[in-house]
Amino acid sequence: MKKVDYIIVGLGIAGISFCEQLEKHNKSYLVIDSGSNATTKISGGVFNPVVLKRFTIAWKAKEEMAKSLLFYKGLSNKLNTPIVHETSVLRILNSVEEQNDWMVASDRIELSPYLDSKVLKNRNPNIKAPFGFGKVKVAGRIFPSLLLESYRNYLQEKKLLISETFDYEKLSEEKNTVCYKNIVAGKILFSEGIGGLKNPFFPKGPFAGGKEYFIPNKGEYVLIKAPELKLKTLLKGPVFVMPWGEDFYKVGASYKREDASEGITEVSKDIVLTKLKKMIACDFEVVAQEAGIRPTTKDRRPFLGSLLKSPNKVFFNGLGTHGIMNAPFLAEILYEHLENSLELPKEMDIRRCV
Repeated sequence: MKKVDYIIVGLGIAGISFCEQLEKHNKSYLVIDSGSNATTKISGGVFNPVVLKRFTIAWKAKEEMAKSLLFYKGLSNKLNTPIVHETSVLRILNSVEEQNDWMVASDRIELSPYLDSKVLKNRNPNIKAPFGFGKVKVAGRIFPSLLLESYRNYLQEKKLLISETFDYEKLSEEKNTVCYKNIVAGKILFSEGIGGLKNPFFPKGPFAGGKEYFIPNKGEYVLIKAPELKLKTLLKGPVFVMPWGEDFYKVGASYKREDASEGITEVSKDIVLTKLKKMIACDFEVVAQEAGIRPTTKDRRPFLGSLLKSPNKVFFNGLGTHGIMNAPFLAEILYEHLENSLELPKEMDIRRCV
């Protein structure tokens, strides 16, 4: 029998973030993952502190941005792989009213560190922005596929990864331990993203207030080639346009709540491209399309911790559309709760649902 402090099920951004907490505190662990985590892999990888639809600060943005940048820079050094890039975001402004709203927002205490107060003129003839741009000064992006591949290789080299689909029927729980096949651990942490829908231990049914626990939110991206666009930074309009190197751009994403179906759809591609054509004026070629399912919740807050009857089964899920930014911050909170009895904030605690 092999003994470890933790078994981690799922190696998306939540699983990676918690593994890093365990390594930081010299805890032993094993990861079980099949390699099929599509959501982190296909995400745009953007972490941005501002909700650009309404010009408001994102939830916990101040704490999360500071953690995220340090976390991903540290991972880049550790893995010897350039997985993170600090950048800015240009938000297309659509009217004089939006220009005024932007300048008002940039004067707010919580937003002033992130927003440039000036409205920038559009000097790119291939972008449709007659009213100019608002600029988010502090943002970033990671390269999710590269991160996942590099981290899997790192775990394999250290013999910390079991590449298989987790078999829930093989898990048993004693008073102070869990046992899976030939592995005994103090706790098991499920960081499965949308895979939580298939987890028999994950709470099912409605919140105490009648809302569903977990809502799949399908998103699709389109990869285009646009040699004339010459865009160097992130561009936000009805969709995000993200430079992907060598005249390629990732565009998206679509949003379809309560959809857990797999595969790409022509409908979502048309929606994304219709929105893109409102933003750019040059020709482009569609070269690929990807789909993933975000693990969102009704109240837009994560699910952390364990249920009262099974304290050794821990959940790290429900990160939603801001998972890249909030996973490192949440992983630290969850670790402190599990190891040092720090109380979870009620808005994050999975027990708020039952």
